[in-house]
Amino acid sequence: MEKKANSIEAFNQRKKVAEKNFIYAGLIILLAIIMMFIVFSQGWNDQIFIIPIIILVVGLVFLGIGGGKFSKVKKEFKEDFLTNLFDDLIPGIQYRPKDGLDRQVVYSGEFLKKADRYYCEDYLEGKIDDIDFVSSDVRMEERRVRRTKNGTQVYYVPYFIGRIFRFDFHKELTGSLQVLETGSPYSRRRFKKVELESIDFNKKFKTFAEEEHTAFYILTPDIMESIFALEKRHPGNISFSFLNQQLYLAINNNKNTFEIKLFKKVSQEMVDSFKKDLLVIKDVIHTLKLNNSLFKKRED
Repeated sequence: MEKKANSIEAFNQRKKVAEKNFIYAGLIILLAIIMMFIVFSQGWNDQIFIIPIIILVVGLVFLGIGGGKFSKVKKEFKEDFLTNLFDDLIPGIQYRPKDGLDRQVVYSGEFLKKADRYYCEDYLEGKIDDIDFVSSDVRMEERRVRRTKNGTQVYYVPYFIGRIFRFDFHKELTGSLQVLETGSPYSRRRFKKVELESIDFNKKFKTFAEEEHTAFYILTPDIMESIFALEKRHPGNISFSFLNQQLYLAINNNKNTFEIKLFKKVSQEMVDSFKKDLLVIKDVIHTLKLNNSLFKKRED
């Protein structure tokens, strides 16, 4: 525990160095702006104006140095500290901070529309109780166009910022099944909206299935209760897709996972929150009983 605390403190010390550069940059840039205002208001000549320009450039240099140092601290925090932490929590897990799920994997869940801009990071892959899983942070944006008096303006609006997971689901299904807190399937399949026996479940989630009996077969009272429990423990719009002996899960929570921030100390509380975010994987497998013998592959 002492070694881990020292590691956290070491990252905090290095982060403070980067943060000091941002503070210096802010003060220098502010000074340059004040001097420019004075030069303009007093009507001084161009030779004097060069002084605040030089000061501004110095401020931007400090800003660049601070940004570079902070990026390096973030990179090493993930590659060194978090990689070891995650392997302790889920032995054998692969964590690749710069990588993410291929967009075709995300679209395979058939519950998110195709993005005009797609970003991903914090790739996780491993096995828990013989259940394979992959996951990453995903950001998806939609292109929009608006007309202004100066012409046409193109901009992008995020519609998904969160995490996507894919798990083994070895139960035989007829057709596919989706349980969505919001929205509807993005698929050419002939989905039917299904009303289940639980009124509360129908109010919270929309259920779509190619075959109605598949919904009743999978969504037993116990599984519906488990889905409710997952939704309460993991805030955000949550979506489930049971398809081709795989379970796709999306949590749209407007959150960039496993990130340290400027001017916010890396504390044990923050590290504990990273642990909790990682263990969503184990929570899903155990809560939905994906590791139950009923879900194991049949032997030929």
